[in-house]
Amino acid sequence: MGGGGFTMEPGNPALDHFLLTLLERREPRLLFLPTASGDPQEQVQRFHACYDGTAGTTTVLSLFRLHGQDLDLEELVLAQDLVYVGGGSMRNMLAIWREHGLDRILRTAYERGTVLAGLSAGAMCWFAGGVTKSGGAPAPVRGLGLLEGSLSVHRDGEPDRLPVYREAVRRGELPPGWAADDGVGLLFEDETLVRAVSSRPGAGAARIEADGTETELDVVELPRATDRRLRPVPHDIAEFRALRRARG
Repeated sequence: MGGGGFTMEPGNPALDHFLLTLLERREPRLLFLPTASGDPQEQVQRFHACYDGTAGTTTVLSLFRLHGQDLDLEELVLAQDLVYVGGGSMRNMLAIWREHGLDRILRTAYERGTVLAGLSAGAMCWFAGGVTKSGGAPAPVRGLGLLEGSLSVHRDGEPDRLPVYREAVRRGELPPGWAADDGVGLLFEDETLVRAVSSRPGAGAARIEADGTETELDVVELPRATDRRLRPVPHDIAEFRALRRARG
């Protein structure tokens, strides 16, 4: 996502609900990684507010608060159906992930079919690179390389990124790729872009080539999600959860 989702559009969860449609499990397991912003409680609370009322079971992994926990990161991540990464500093996030071996674990998760998602830094990280403002001014940065090509985010919300992105692609510092507005999500399957969606009218995205060619994508606007429980909890699962809480 170029921007949007529960951290930017808490009153319009269309993109967040779109992610649920990609999950086949009846009670999907959802993991949130707020590393890029230092694991702030506000992001964590918004994640729970968005997804706790759905059929999904939610977990937050705070790499800043592991002290005293006996936690197997690989076991936790590989048990998930969706990994959702928040925005913030892409450079700092990737450095912390590498320190914990999470870059390797996420690659394994992707190869096993886990849906990987995120916004801003949490979107660019999956590509070969993007444009970050971690150091203040926009600058090219390398990603995990799970997806070929590059991504620049906040095309409309932070327009100072786009000229830097165009120049980085032209000079070969970044491979050709995509620039996305806030509220736009790009869906890739097997490293191929298959669909572009948006949470609001007029939001768009473009393919940007090294020769300067820019091609606007066909973007489908999602229905506005007025009911935040797009996949409400089935009665038997709700009953089981209530029993589990009572025993706990």
